Amino acid sequence: MEKLTAAELKLMQIIWEKKEIGSGDLVKEAASRLEWKKSTTYTILKKLTEKGVAVNENSVITPMVTNSEYYNNRRSVALDQYFSGSLPDFILAFFKERKLTRSEIDELERLIAEYKEELDD
Repeated sequence: MEKLTAAELKLMQIIWEKKEIGSGDLVKEAASRLEWKKSTTYTILKKLTEKGVAVNENSVITPMVTNSEYYNNRRSVALDQYFSGSLPDFILAFFKERKLTRSEIDELERLIAEYKEELDD
C-alpha cells in the first residue's frame, strides 16, 4: 500500500468518517473543513483512487481500506524499513525519545501479559 501525502490523508479522514459520501458532498466537506477548492478536492480524490485506497463509482466515494488497515500497514513498513522488522528495536528507539510514566509501564506490562496468555492458549 502506497504512503499517502498529508493532503491525501486529510481527505481520507473525511471519507473514512463518512464511510460513503457523494462527490458533491465531499467537495462541500473539504471546502468547509479544509478550505479547499472543488478542483483541489477532485485532484486529491483522483490520486486516492489511483492509489487504490478509495473508489469513485457513480459519484459515490467509498474507502477501500479502513483507517486502521492503512495505519497498521504504515507501521509495518516503518518497522521493516528502519528496524529490519525488529519490534524490540522499534520500541527501544521510541523509549529513548520519551520517558514513560509508571502508569504507561504498568499498561505495557499488562498488555504483554495478556498477549502471552493468548499465545499459550
